[in-house]
Amino acid sequence: MAETDDEPTTGQLRAVQVSREAKSRKAAARADSEEETAQHDRRAEKSAYLREKLEEREEAERRAK
Repeated sequence: MAETDDEPTTGQLRAVQVSREAKSRKAAARADSEEETAQHDRRAEKSAYLREKLEEREEAERRAK
């Protein structure tokens, strides 16, 4: 798949997930209820999962070059 100037790079997408994960973890620590904490924890876990997949994609892209 060819990248264009309009599409973010894999590294940029990974950075977004790192930021989202950190924000969700901070929000979980500040949450007032267990339900709210759990919701933020789930968001953080999803961001962590996506970050890991993007890291795998970056590695695959490096090997393909």
